[in-house]
Amino acid sequence: MFKAELIERAARFRSAAEDPARNPASCPSLVLNADYTPLSYYPLSLWPWQTAIKAIFLDRVDVIASYDRHVHSPSLDMKIPSVIALKQYVKPSEFPAFTRFNLFLRDRFTCQFCGSQSHLTFDHVIPRRLGGKTTWENIATACAPCNMKKGGRTPAQASMILASEPIRPTHWQLQQHGKQFPPNYLHETWRDWLYWDIELEE
Repeated sequence: MFKAELIERAARFRSAAEDPARNPASCPSLVLNADYTPLSYYPLSLWPWQTAIKAIFLDRVDVIASYDRHVHSPSLDMKIPSVIALKQYVKPSEFPAFTRFNLFLRDRFTCQFCGSQSHLTFDHVIPRRLGGKTTWENIATACAPCNMKKGGRTPAQASMILASEPIRPTHWQLQQHGKQFPPNYLHETWRDWLYWDIELEE
């Protein structure tokens, strides 16, 4: 009953329109697993402040750091959490889902034939007309011009060279690739929990 009451109070927090000086909309919480590593690097695991506060009231997370901003209800004044950690460890699946986004992330959002990062699509390395299947091992990221140039041929037939052979990536491999794409904005309280492969700008 007490927790339900707190959740209800959280839902009644004043909106940004009512209190623009304390706009919480720009205060997402970085979500860490129980081992204090991010649930995801790319996209970065962020929750809206409302979701984070609800999780606090449900005793599902620990607050690691907070913004210097508060949200209010008639009987509650609470700092908005900037970093939270799950109390129960969530084990990621060994292999990620076979999706367009994960395919592009595996190939670092780069055409595997020319290196372009524009107009990306995907290509069947062995064309379907030759028995090629839509699998991790037979799909590569390609820009539209290279895809059209290759057509229904194999890379060898089209005299095109793949930068890397397509593989089925593990969750860990995708997260390592994700570290190469830090977001444009990182709150100072997040930095101790994130490990990027490139230098961050101040």
